[in-house]
Amino acid sequence: MSVYALIGKWNDGINELVWGMPMLLLLIGTGCWMTVRTGCFQLRYFRYWMSCTLGKIFTDRRVTRHTGDGQTISQFQSLCTALAASLGTGNIVGVSTALFLGGPGAVFWMWAAAFFGMMTKYAENVLGIYFRRKNARGEWCGGAMYYLEYGLGAQRGCAGIGRRLAVLFAAFCILASFGIGNMSQMNAAAQNMEAAFGISPYISGSVLMGAAGLVIIGGMKRIALVAEKIVPVMAVLYIAGSVAVCAVNIEQAPAVWTAIVKGAFGIKAAGGGLAGYGIHAALTWGMKRGVFSNEAGLGSSVMVHAGSNVKEPVQQGMWGIFEVFVDTVVMCSVTAFAVLSSGVMGIPDGSCGLCADGSAAVGAAFGTVFGKAGPAFVAAAILMFAFSTVLGWCHYGTKAFEYLFGERQVHLYRAAFIGMIFWGAVMDLQLAWDLSDTFNGLMALPNLAGILLLSPLVLRITDNYKARRFCGKQVRPMLSAFSDIQEEQEHGKEV
Repeated sequence: MSVYALIGKWNDGINELVWGMPMLLLLIGTGCWMTVRTGCFQLRYFRYWMSCTLGKIFTDRRVTRHTGDGQTISQFQSLCTALAASLGTGNIVGVSTALFLGGPGAVFWMWAAAFFGMMTKYAENVLGIYFRRKNARGEWCGGAMYYLEYGLGAQRGCAGIGRRLAVLFAAFCILASFGIGNMSQMNAAAQNMEAAFGISPYISGSVLMGAAGLVIIGGMKRIALVAEKIVPVMAVLYIAGSVAVCAVNIEQAPAVWTAIVKGAFGIKAAGGGLAGYGIHAALTWGMKRGVFSNEAGLGSSVMVHAGSNVKEPVQQGMWGIFEVFVDTVVMCSVTAFAVLSSGVMGIPDGSCGLCADGSAAVGAAFGTVFGKAGPAFVAAAILMFAFSTVLGWCHYGTKAFEYLFGERQVHLYRAAFIGMIFWGAVMDLQLAWDLSDTFNGLMALPNLAGILLLSPLVLRITDNYKARRFCGKQVRPMLSAFSDIQEEQEHGKEV
């Protein structure tokens, strides 16, 4: 039996255990709990958080202006870097794979995962800013490992539990960075470059490894600068192309909506068993790919949000809501509608028409409008999405490695991460995806436990912000858990 087969057999068992129904219920349950506890913040204050995020990108230079201190990044850079890590193959390959395996109903469950995931991501960012600390170089360090150790660990009788969960999270994050943030991304990019342009995965892997290495060695500031340039352009171009496909096939819109609703709830099926299986497949694949795409619940992007120059935890929490909105509600939806409306997957049952492979389905959908340029465009988009994702996830893994082993050892992690780029480009596709799903689930478990147990604190910070901003009350801001940082921030100007 080959090494790939042995790894795959071991991973299948772990993957089934991690991504069973209890895990999906925990993910959605956490988002539901935070939604209820905050009074459905993502819906009730939709206009407000949109004006504080998207609106300020165009109206407030403090949001986009580069920082000159060498230790922090702007709010816009933190968003772009977080989106760089989440806007990856999950938005293209992951979505179309979910459609093929779970049917059109998977789209509905992606939306559900996104709606509740907004508040999970919000809570992660609020806790990340509140419990962040500075390292020896003066850089902000934050993430689930910090609010698990210093937040949960500060609770009575939880010091040991908080520290152990923080260590587990950091270890799983390092593993996940090689899966979701490296191997699966590079594999999809290399395979698509070979299919579209005939470029060997060995060549693609070598070039991508060299390019990523040049950026990664520059640290967080260089990663943020590159992400700031790549993410907005590639997102706009991809959305425009997807919208063009949908516009050409606008007459299919009613059938697409019908297929999504029927597929999500099994309204029409040959029998009860088939309906039950269909609902289970749609829910499972919709949730898995939704989480793979926007990473809500993983506690990953908070590590870059914590480096922002913002002082208000709630302010950065709203950027987390916006991140999920762009990633899943916008990007994943345009992919799904382009594929379903183009006819490459049959309507209404979602059975595969022209192709079964995820990326090939999207390329075929674009090809119905743009001809031979369609698959080439999708291949190029996957390449850029994957490359930016690798950069963002390298930062996540670096912070987790730094937490466990100290700042002086991070060069060892970066060297290993860069080397894995080549292996990911040439390895088996299914194994890459399965490993990513497994590491995602393992990473989410300690993070979700921390969010649930610290939810009363998230509520107090949110209420404190709303009292000052919406009710005009003169109360002391809750900006940081650490008194020395609190004093420093209170003398600064709120962003």
